[in-house]
Amino acid sequence: MSAGRAAPGRIWPGEWVAARLGVRLVDGERPAGVGLADLAGLAVRRNPRRAHLLVSTVLGKHVPTDPRLVYGAGLLLGRLVRARLKQEPLDDPLLAGALAQNDGAAVALRDAHKGPHAPIQAVVFGYAETATALGHAVADALGGAYYLHSTRRPVRGFVPYGAFEEEHSHATSHLILPADPDAFDRDVPVVLVDDELSTGRTALNTIRALHAARPRRHYIVAALTDLRDDTARAQTQSVAAALGARIDAVALATGRVELPPGILPAGQRLVASLSSGADPARDGHAARHAVERVDVGWPDGLPEGGRHGFRPEDGRRLGEELPAMADRLARALPAGRRRVLVLGFEELMYAPLRLAEALADARPDLEVRYSTTTRSPVLAVDDPGYAVRTRLVFPAHDDPPDGPGERYAYNVARGFDLIVLVVDDVGDTPALAAGLLRRLAGVADVLLVTVPAHRRQSR
Repeated sequence: MSAGRAAPGRIWPGEWVAARLGVRLVDGERPAGVGLADLAGLAVRRNPRRAHLLVSTVLGKHVPTDPRLVYGAGLLLGRLVRARLKQEPLDDPLLAGALAQNDGAAVALRDAHKGPHAPIQAVVFGYAETATALGHAVADALGGAYYLHSTRRPVRGFVPYGAFEEEHSHATSHLILPADPDAFDRDVPVVLVDDELSTGRTALNTIRALHAARPRRHYIVAALTDLRDDTARAQTQSVAAALGARIDAVALATGRVELPPGILPAGQRLVASLSSGADPARDGHAARHAVERVDVGWPDGLPEGGRHGFRPEDGRRLGEELPAMADRLARALPAGRRRVLVLGFEELMYAPLRLAEALADARPDLEVRYSTTTRSPVLAVDDPGYAVRTRLVFPAHDDPPDGPGERYAYNVARGFDLIVLVVDDVGDTPALAAGLLRRLAGVADVLLVTVPAHRRQSR
């Protein structure tokens, strides 16, 4: 069955690409009761390796989304992992209602899976930059399993546990930098979390790297969508046999993307035809709105995410402190604002997500949405049948090791009364003030929240 259709009364944000490039989404199994078109729209990449991009409706990366839906979908994926590990069935009807934006459905989805959960012996590994918060949510659903995500940021004092390549990405190199390698280096099931499982090569590259450092008996690959074909699935089992390990996969929806011959040059021609002349993403937007700083009181010693590891006790402490942080943020909001975007920063996705979630709970009179900036270059087309309608372009502001370059914020250029930008202190630089903050201030008033990046503690 083709999944490239909109829900009744709505335009599917993939129709534009489907009509021009002939991309089709075809459903397979629907473990969460939804299909591929429910979980993703389509856009066109500015990337020489791939023409199309699946743009998730539940990830909160490119599309501003209710943070309760984002966190709830991640928790649901974690429940699928839990069901696989415990050999238990899981039947959840709530995701479809949340995607349909039924009243209270996103909150119901989040609350149904939030726990508390009995801990499961496992470690969870997420992929930067897209799946860092998604991996956190999966770990939360496993009762606060130890969590670590890859990073593209070398950090002084941290010795790499390993590294691997993401072959199809525009920024391919990933580092693994746990503060406590022993917490990660255990023979318990390893859950690898990504937003999309296309060929499975990145996951297999990671499993080989992890297995070379410390053999494990069981790996589970968890993704929002599993698009592997029969050849890729067979390759997964071949790698498992060669390693003497078990490799399972779970996803909210499975299926395939059908691509016509010649799609890559066709996509490149489409990008070229729509990118000639001045780039509207660069024009205008002179700073005219206010920019203010807000101290939400991020707790001393609490990691801002899983770049160097996030323990169950870190998750419990964050849960205890979130209401007070959300209250400080809510008291700083200018009067009269209704539509608020909480915008995270590349790999820093989980802290902004949980702040956005807590703010939405504390202020039900607000329409709170969540998304993050990204390295990924995507064509923007202002059409309701296209998933990325606006883009802001700005320079990198955290002194990245691969040098200066463009960064992007999608679908944030209209419709918000206030933008709450959350960055870590490494990214709070003069380049931030001159770049992203200036661009955002051309859109709406901005509140800047800076959280401390986790650092190696001196002995």
